[in-house]
Amino acid sequence: MTQSSNSPSNPNFRPLLVGLTGGIASGKSAVAELFSQIGAPVLDTDQIARDVVEPGTPTLAKLVAEFGSDILDSSGRLDRARMRTRVFADPEQRKRLEAITHPAIREELASRAQRAEGPYQIHVIPLLVESGRADLYDRVLLVDTSEEEQLKRLMARDSANSELAQQILAAQASREDRLDAADDVIVNTGTLQDLHQFVQTLHRNYTLLSERINALDTDDL
Repeated sequence: MTQSSNSPSNPNFRPLLVGLTGGIASGKSAVAELFSQIGAPVLDTDQIARDVVEPGTPTLAKLVAEFGSDILDSSGRLDRARMRTRVFADPEQRKRLEAITHPAIREELASRAQRAEGPYQIHVIPLLVESGRADLYDRVLLVDTSEEEQLKRLMARDSANSELAQQILAAQASREDRLDAADDVIVNTGTLQDLHQFVQTLHRNYTLLSERINALDTDDL
């Protein structure tokens, strides 16, 4: 990941990179929004994934060439619900989808990270553990909840039936694997106020960690 140089007092400054992850419907978006509200740069790969397949983009053209025009809705946009149903029912199709979309997402993420400012950045990456890219980050922040709660939220949020919801969870890393990869864990079983307090504490910690790593970098010069 290319690092920013955004501190006038230290030309070698780099932000602390935090990979925010968690299983589907674990509460990542709520945590990301709280970080955004206190001024932290938040780069959400789910949003980037939508941006890189907008009509007219090279990535959408590649998807149509690979899967056919029936993946588009009546307005010419990617029908994400239809695409999701197809790929989670067929692991081979999911691999073909990811081979097209993941490089485009990573390129756009790196470009936005280069332009972002602040002592640390939050990169929201649902499949951080699955992709084997956790080691690229200074800290991995996991939003954790039970699989039962994930299923309940997913079915309520996306109107997914039980079978599809189970398929989506099965395609992701296990809860144990995510916990093993995490440096910091937010247990999302309480209230929004609880999340706010977690985020405030982590904001202070990440700001201090950024100061320390950049002080060390300066001492090494």
